[in-house]
Amino acid sequence: MNTLSICLIVKDEEVALPDCLESVKDIADEIVAVDTGSGDGTKQIALKYTRNVYDFKWRDDFSAARNFSFSKATGDFVMWLDADDVITAECAKEIRDIVKKGDFDVAMLRYAAAYDGEGNPAFVYFRERIFRRAMDWEWQGAVHEVIQPRGKVIYSDACVYHKKRKSNPPMRNLLIYQKLISAGKALSPREKFYYGRELFFNNMFSECIAVLNDFLSGGGWAENEVDASVMLYRAYLKTGKKEQALKALACGFLFSFPHAESCCLIASHFEEQNDVRSAIYWYLRALGSPEKAEDGGFINEYYRGYFPAMKLCVLYDKCGEKQKAEKYNELAGSFRPNDESYIFNRKYFQSKGAEK
Repeated sequence: MNTLSICLIVKDEEVALPDCLESVKDIADEIVAVDTGSGDGTKQIALKYTRNVYDFKWRDDFSAARNFSFSKATGDFVMWLDADDVITAECAKEIRDIVKKGDFDVAMLRYAAAYDGEGNPAFVYFRERIFRRAMDWEWQGAVHEVIQPRGKVIYSDACVYHKKRKSNPPMRNLLIYQKLISAGKALSPREKFYYGRELFFNNMFSECIAVLNDFLSGGGWAENEVDASVMLYRAYLKTGKKEQALKALACGFLFSFPHAESCCLIASHFEEQNDVRSAIYWYLRALGSPEKAEDGGFINEYYRGYFPAMKLCVLYDKCGEKQKAEKYNELAGSFRPNDESYIFNRKYFQSKGAEK
């Protein structure tokens, strides 16, 4: 029987940690918790679930802490989690089954990182999650750490749900990157991508534009390049450069097919210009986007589901095409059945039908 070690790095997580550990206690043969300097009851909570609680001096390097946690694992397979991640009973069963079978070196699991207004996962992507321990894996990257999969890779339907309970220090990741740059480190393409994102999230839009344009000059991964084009679009808008924003968005088409979010942003541009037919065209492309979480990109379900469907309802109604408008309202409702706009529109179309 294959065994599973679950490894976490934690700091000041006394609120979130109980839910995380409770959700995995029945699938973990071993839990390893590495504390990087908690000042609350985090370690005491961890000790209720495992004897394997270790201290690790924080040195602005998430990979170093992750690698230390993996070094303490003894199971046949090792799985990482954050303290505010939880696993449902159904997903726990799926994880037990794949570990029991053990015919893989890396298992990629879905990661639900954000949710819509009704609590459904809205931002989902795959992460390398479970590893055959004997292959000596090593995390890379001081921030947004990653392991490059190798060997036999499988994709599982199991999902890890990220239930964020607190905000991280807003400048934490940015300062780590800037410390690396000051020390003379040349950022890899992936690090440039994430550094640009951190600059954006900290409202440093001009700096973000410079870094992401440098990233797009070559060497990056296609999915990151598409995401970078969208972030560049938003950064240019923040600096009042609308023409450059649209060019940046279109640049994403050089790296992959038009993704749903890009299509919706282009559609919104035409909608602002009162070019209804062009807006409809691009919202339809968003609904038909073939992107998949298995491709490795960040999938925002809002932009390929509810949002374009609701927009198509409004635009077709504006064109006097009531049947199509009603059709897309029902489609929007299939994504968010309790949405106030969907319910209002449904009553509206019912009243129009009653008038005939």
